[in-house]
Amino acid sequence: MSDHALSVVRAGALTTVQDLGRPGHAHLGVPRSGALDAPAAALVNRLVGNPPEAAVLETTLNGCTLRPRSAVTVAVAGAPCRVTVDGRPVAWGAPVHVPAGALLDVGAALSGVRGYVGVSGGVAVEPVLGSRSTDLLSGLGPPPLTDGAVLPLGSPTWPHARVDVAPQPAPPTELVLRVTPGPREDWFTAAAVRAFTSRVYRVSAASNRIGLRTEGPALERALTRELPSEGVVLGAVQVPPDGRPVVFLADHPTTGGYPVIAVVRTADLPAAAQAVPGTPVRFVSVRRR
Repeated sequence: MSDHALSVVRAGALTTVQDLGRPGHAHLGVPRSGALDAPAAALVNRLVGNPPEAAVLETTLNGCTLRPRSAVTVAVAGAPCRVTVDGRPVAWGAPVHVPAGALLDVGAALSGVRGYVGVSGGVAVEPVLGSRSTDLLSGLGPPPLTDGAVLPLGSPTWPHARVDVAPQPAPPTELVLRVTPGPREDWFTAAAVRAFTSRVYRVSAASNRIGLRTEGPALERALTRELPSEGVVLGAVQVPPDGRPVVFLADHPTTGGYPVIAVVRTADLPAAAQAVPGTPVRFVSVRRR
């Protein structure tokens, strides 16, 4: 393998390769995947001089540790964390030079859930259906990182950005998700529909890249018959038999057999990627007149 590569010293709880995803393959049963916090992933690519489609690393909660085989420019964003090079603190949210053989440590999230590591040239694993993204549901793309793995890097495209630090939103202390009515809203009682947009839920620790699960009041169905599987989209709010809403994220299945009560606006989903377990969740109706 070329010297232009990253060695994984510590993979962390869950670190995956992500890019813009592979939309347009739902008819094949393939999820879109891609970075959950897309603005954070786009930011680290801009900071290191990569094009928007370059692949980055998405970390979960406790970061990762990497050793480049050649000198690279790196940027870390998303969930705030401590970043060091050979034990020396360096900037978070800004481009950083990492010499060949130096140890880059992306620490545990101080708030939020997912961090993004952009490297000059981008992570150049083999694409599958036009994307380098890891898809946890279908298993497409590279597997989650493991200790000792080596990731090839592409050739740098442009010089890195000249900034001291790039502003970005803080992880939410309350997650507000704007929703429009879903195709199966009428499968729930009027009281359940009111509760959905008036009561407070909390992010469940069972949440993952497939869906943000919630804890809170159960939504009662008006219709209890079985629902044939039908197509579901990013941001769909499905209600399983326990009555607690689940917001579908990037690795969601392309079909589902539980009723969809609403759909979250896409612009609100990056915040969902950074909501830690226990974060209050409010669903706010923006139904069209």
